[in-house]
Amino acid sequence: MLRPAAGRTKGARGLGPRLRSMSADESRYVRLHVELVLEVADAERLTSVARQRVDADELMPDAERLAAREAVAGEPAEAVAYLVEPVALVGDLPGVELVHASWSSEPTDAAGEPPADPDADWYG
Repeated sequence: MLRPAAGRTKGARGLGPRLRSMSADESRYVRLHVELVLEVADAERLTSVARQRVDADELMPDAERLAAREAVAGEPAEAVAYLVEPVALVGDLPGVELVHASWSSEPTDAAGEPPADPDADWYG
């Protein structure tokens, strides 16, 4: 079951903490934090689709394309970073304009912790 994290919740009594009232200027911007842990069940398929996405990017310079192809082929976390588009999470929200977006990915365990050995081969 998914539950909202601490912070703003629905207005009914007893549903959780409320944020302090903010001025109009303070509440104009919202930073959204989302953390996902994905299980890579088919690394070959994931990297294949990521390479296709890199190859299809008409705006990417050739040198950057080569580096991107190598990155997604060598690390499924890199493939995920090329395929995920967090901008799509807020693109259809009414009255909202995206000001800034950045994201990254890294190998982790099921609990969301990074590997003890950063050089470990997690994907075989």
